[in-house]
Amino acid sequence: MAWIVLVISGLFEAVWATALGKSEGFSKLAPTVVFVLGLIVSMAGLAYAMRTLPIGTAYAVWVGIGASLTVGYAMLTGTESSSIMKVLLILVIIGAVVGLKVLH
Repeated sequence: MAWIVLVISGLFEAVWATALGKSEGFSKLAPTVVFVLGLIVSMAGLAYAMRTLPIGTAYAVWVGIGASLTVGYAMLTGTESSSIMKVLLILVIIGAVVGLKVLH
């Protein structure tokens, strides 16, 4: 159960990170609200997962999922440039996250 919650928390990390960028320094209400709610859900899930998973592993997986999804979304929407090398490096991050799960 902790792994499922951790993955969902990683998804919400991407949500709050993207909303933070769209909030323009908290000057836009809707993205600011999404940021706050996403942050709460993400942190609560991470805290729950850390009750049974090692802190380092849980944090690395959470960050890896959030970072990969955030940059992937930015590349798909055109707000960040994409290249073969960036995609390959993101796949390395995803592979590392999967590796951490397999080793645990």
